[in-house]
Amino acid sequence: MERDSTRGYVFVTVGTTSFDALVRIADSRACREALLSRGYSSVVFQIGRGSYIPQKSTGDEDSLKTNYFTFAPSLADFIKNAALIISHAGSGSIFEALRAGRPLVVVANDALMDNHQMELAEELAER
Repeated sequence: MERDSTRGYVFVTVGTTSFDALVRIADSRACREALLSRGYSSVVFQIGRGSYIPQKSTGDEDSLKTNYFTFAPSLADFIKNAALIISHAGSGSIFEALRAGRPLVVVANDALMDNHQMELAEELAER
């Protein structure tokens, strides 16, 4: 597939939690290559309280441009402008992405004690 840099960026968000497993897999070589092959130009990571720091890059012809931050006063602009959102299964993140009409991949953080993210993700998937 030919690279289409007009496709835009992928926004990876974990909300206010720590979800290093999601950030790590989205930052993996395999995931980056898959996103690049589908025409995405960059990835912006919102890592919350996590300790895993994604690799920063400037994005040459053969790689995605990447950047990260911990928190922002609002994620609305990141969500509204993203071509794809990869998110933890937090209700705020999910509903904001759905309201913005953005394509969304939800990953439940099963390390949370009450596993409410899995319950929310399963309920929304049924609907």
